[in-house]
Amino acid sequence: MSAPRWSRLPAGWDTDMSDDYEWAPLRLPPDVTRLSASTRLSIEAEYRGWELTRVRLYNDGSRRVLLRRKKSRVNDERLDQPEL
Repeated sequence: MSAPRWSRLPAGWDTDMSDDYEWAPLRLPPDVTRLSASTRLSIEAEYRGWELTRVRLYNDGSRRVLLRRKKSRVNDERLDQPEL
């Protein structure tokens, strides 16, 4: 399975982004199944505090996902990005 890539936000997704949260836009390739994506995002939510904000499914089977979490006081680059 290939790793998701960081990507720009789809049109309209940046309208409700508040400064109280950290935001992580992801692109999941078509070979990632719905079950696999759900499991991986659940792990991120459980152990790293990310919550799913939006998902967009495209005709080619890829998905764009927007995750968010409350900003933390710890400013560690390794913690800022999901490990999907």
